Parts: sequence; structure tokens; C-alpha cells
Amino acid sequence: MADVLIVDDEPSVCWAVSSLAEAKGHHAEIAASAEEALQKLNTFQPAAIVLDVRLPGKSGLEAIEAIRSASQNVPIILITAFGDLETAVAAVRSGAFEYIVKPFDAATITGALERALTPRETTIATSPNESILPPDGMVGKSLSIQTVFKKIAQAAAADACVLIEGESGSGKELAARAIHQHSARSAGPFVAVNLASLSPSLVESELFGHTRGAFTDAHDAKPGYLQLANGGTLFLDEVADIPAAAQVKLLRALEHGEVTPVGGGQPVPTRFRVISATHRHLLSQVEEGDFRHDLYFRLSAFRLQLPPLRERVDDIPELAKFFLSQLGAAGQSAAITTAALTELKRRPWYGNVREFRNALEHAQIVSMGDAIRVEHLPAAAPPLNTTGHVDLAELVRSWAQQQLATGESIDDLHARLLALVEPPLLRAALENHQGQFVAAAKTLGMHRTTVKKKADEYGISSD
Repeated sequence: MADVLIVDDEPSVCWAVSSLAEAKGHHAEIAASAEEALQKLNTFQPAAIVLDVRLPGKSGLEAIEAIRSASQNVPIILITAFGDLETAVAAVRSGAFEYIVKPFDAATITGALERALTPRETTIATSPNESILPPDGMVGKSLSIQTVFKKIAQAAAADACVLIEGESGSGKELAARAIHQHSARSAGPFVAVNLASLSPSLVESELFGHTRGAFTDAHDAKPGYLQLANGGTLFLDEVADIPAAAQVKLLRALEHGEVTPVGGGQPVPTRFRVISATHRHLLSQVEEGDFRHDLYFRLSAFRLQLPPLRERVDDIPELAKFFLSQLGAAGQSAAITTAALTELKRRPWYGNVREFRNALEHAQIVSMGDAIRVEHLPAAAPPLNTTGHVDLAELVRSWAQQQLATGESIDDLHARLLALVEPPLLRAALENHQGQFVAAAKTLGMHRTTVKKKADEYGISSD
């Protein structure tokens, strides 16, 4: 049994958390403000504290140092209904044991309490630094993006390599810049390199630099990106595209903290942090032998998965407000109708936040200063796979989800899909074989009479 102090001005939250604690055999005391909590701590010494960020009077973040001191440095679990990147960074820097966003479920808070009450050797706290505004585009209040904020704050507090995974346009470079901005290396350079844009024959020279005369046209020595990132952060975008030879050199540079320029035998000491990003499944690349497993495990010491925009549609109004404030005239923000926002939330956004911003910019131009309406929005872009071709399976899935949302029965849905896809498929096969039913049937893997019957059914002529 252990004593727990719950500091929150919402009686329902206090009741819920205290009930969960007592169900585990613990004793809970309640305080409605930071000031009341400090008074209680004069006579009550809990083994863990649950502290709300937003409180009347002093906020939880403002009072956390005094509460920690008065409680003899027991674990503090911060909870808040206002989860943003700035709060997450402040929570991590304050040395909070855990950071939980409302609304939370019973398992989340119970698990945090049990971990906090488990004996440990030491608890290391860091002092909060000045508040830093979140980077452009890293906005939102959905649970998924708040989880990202928390992981960014955790990554920023450490110095390990970070691997950011997510679809194209989901904000991988923004997340990398946020980690750098909030880290101890923020005063150093942030060097971003898109490996997919580099010529394979020049990747080593660009990354590691070269000496004079190392190759044709190398008239002068030139430092590489790794040397330019000395003291700061190197962001390797599309890291899956790095050639095998460069993978070996990069691993050595990370292991030994030195860079050997092309054409030079003398290594140059270099200290930098690597944040990598990819829209591919990098572990699959490792399994297929296209990416070194030892480099993968070095780069992925801390992993951050960015959710696609279609999984955080609740953030769309806030993102729209943010981008329209940027796109509007000086001191003004473009307006948007409720119907347009509803349409924006309905779309799948396969290009994610990048596509979303471009759509708003298009609509803002077309609206000519008027409020953005549905007709001002560009057509929704189709899903693309990594080869740039239309992803038919994703299109069908998206279409089916939209139809099922209307209450369509499964049988009717299947019949409707066949009525949509069979006619163009039959036409394409017949056109390819100059109207010959036998050849078209062979291509389609169907019997000739079946093809003929379906063509007649859909009114398709062999001409």
C-alpha cells in the first residue's frame, strides 16, 4: 500500500483517479490547487503525485519544482487537457515521471501509477528552460499528434539517433527540426540532406566531403554535410536511398565520431547527431538485404512514427486556421465556411499535411478574398504508391468505407463495385484485342461466352 496525492480542480478526475488508486490498495488524498497541495505536503508525504497542468492560481508546471521539493522528489505524473508540443517539452524538461493527456482511460493512469510506485534507485530531474514556440505546422490537439509531441520532447531531451517514419507529406522534416530546436544542440547547425535527390555517384563526396584532386573536377577541397553538421544535427531524409558503400562509411562515422573525406587518408573529428527519415518500411529493406542491419539499429535507437492526416482529422480545423493565417494578407486571416471544413475532414489526404496546405492555398487564390467554400477546393488527389502509380486497392478501400458509412448492405456494395469496375475492364480488354472476344477472354481469364454475356449486359460493342 502506498500514499498518493491527486492535484486537480476537476472533482470527476479526482474521484476517478482516487478510485483507481484505492482499487489497487493505495490511499489517496486530494487537493484542488497547487497551493493546497503544498499545504498538504507539510504533513502528508505521498509516494507519488498526480498533478494537473491547468490549475487555478499557480499552474502545475509553475509549481512542480516547489511540489517536488516539498515531497522529497517523489515521482510526479503530469496530466493535461491541453496537449501541445510546448507543454510536452516543458513536461519532459521539468523532470515529470510521466505525461498523460486527457481524456485518458483507466489502464493508462493505473499503469502510470504502478510504474511510479515501483521502487527505483534514482530519479534524475532536469530544470525547465525558457518556452520555445512550436515549429510551423506542428499543431493539433488529437491524441495521435499529442503522442508525437511527447515523443519529440523525449527525443530532444536525449542525444541518441532518431528514425522518423511516416508517409510523404506527414511532416517528418518538421519533426526533425522540432527535435533539434528543443535539444541541447539547438545552437548548432541543422543540416538537412535529401538522399533521394543526390546522384548515386556523388553521394559519398556530398556526405563526407573530398580533398583536392580526389576526382575529376575536384579543383578544391570541400567539406561534406557530416562536417558541416559538426556540433549540431544532421537530418538524412529518405535514408533508405543511401548507397551500400556510403552506408559502410556512415556507420563508421557514427561509431568513431570522425569523417574521412573522399581521396583523403586523414580522418576529421566530427560530432553531430543524426535524425533520419523515410516513407518506406526500412526494416523490410534490411530483410531484403538493401540496407545494413547494423546501420539500421544504430539509426533507429529512438523511433518516431508520424500518423497520416486521415488518422487525425480532428486536427484539420486547427491546421486550416494555422495555414490560412499564413496565407492571408498581412495582419489578416482568410475565412473558411463550415461546409468547406466538413469537406476537408471527409477527404483521405494521401499527400497528408503537404497536400492539405496546397489545397488551402489553391482555394485561397480561387476565392479571391471571399470565404473559402467547397467549390473553391481543388479535386481530391488519388492515392499513390511508391512508384507513382494509382493504388487501386487503396482507392477501392476508400470507396468502400464511404459507401458503408451510408448504411449500404454488403451484397449491394459488391454488386455496385462490379458495375463500376467491370465495364471499363471489359472495354480495355476488347480495345487491346481489336474487339476479339476470344483473345479478350483469355486475357481476362474468363470464358468467351461469359465475356460476351457481360458485354451485352453493359451495352459494350465489339466495335
